[in-house]
Amino acid sequence: MRLLKTLTFCIFFCLSFAVLAHPEDELVILEIEQGQLAIQDQQMTAEYEAALKRQRMRRLAAMSWQRKFLLFTKAGIEHIIPKGLDHILFVLGLFFSSLILRSLLWQVTAFTLAHTITLALASLGILQIPGAIVEPIIALSIVWVAIENCVFRQTNKWRPFIVFIFGLLHGLGFATVLNEYGLPQGNLVPSLLAFNVGVELGQLLVLITAAALVWFIRHKSWYRRGVQIPASLIIALIGLFWFVERVL
Repeated sequence: MRLLKTLTFCIFFCLSFAVLAHPEDELVILEIEQGQLAIQDQQMTAEYEAALKRQRMRRLAAMSWQRKFLLFTKAGIEHIIPKGLDHILFVLGLFFSSLILRSLLWQVTAFTLAHTITLALASLGILQIPGAIVEPIIALSIVWVAIENCVFRQTNKWRPFIVFIFGLLHGLGFATVLNEYGLPQGNLVPSLLAFNVGVELGQLLVLITAAALVWFIRHKSWYRRGVQIPASLIIALIGLFWFVERVL
């Protein structure tokens, strides 16, 4: 009888505690449990990606250098088309700055030289800057060149230097992708060169496509107000959206 009373009291106490429990307490417990599951999921994802990278490295080690060169060239092209929309918009920002070939050539050359330098330094482990810093500034570089296109009718003499500075940042963005993919230690320099060749081919395709679309209207009186400025404003707005998104 005494045991029955004790059990009844315990059940009554537990039920009373459940009734009196605050929903906030239950929410905190649920958040803790979900947080633990999220951490476990992140750890599993990181381990899985690391295993995939090791597998890629083993497969690369078994390939001939010719096949590696083609593979990394293709990876460089794909990083621009279709995966590198931010780099595409930056190159289009350069294109819409001026249709004078000499001016455009100076800018593209400065951009190519700059991102080649930082791509090599970062891929070799000499220069490391967190992506949380690089990616928002890349977005701002898109905004900058696009707004300059709207403000200045012709590019100023400092434009290639500014583009060079921005190119250094874009090179760090290229290196992040390349490092995630994995560089074979036995053919590091040729693979790095092949990736850069692919990037240049991708940029060239973007410029050729843009030139083909405006070739027959480039000398029209309404080209600047009807094409150059509206296109540059759209590019600037997208870059600004990316900046806010990457900061937040």
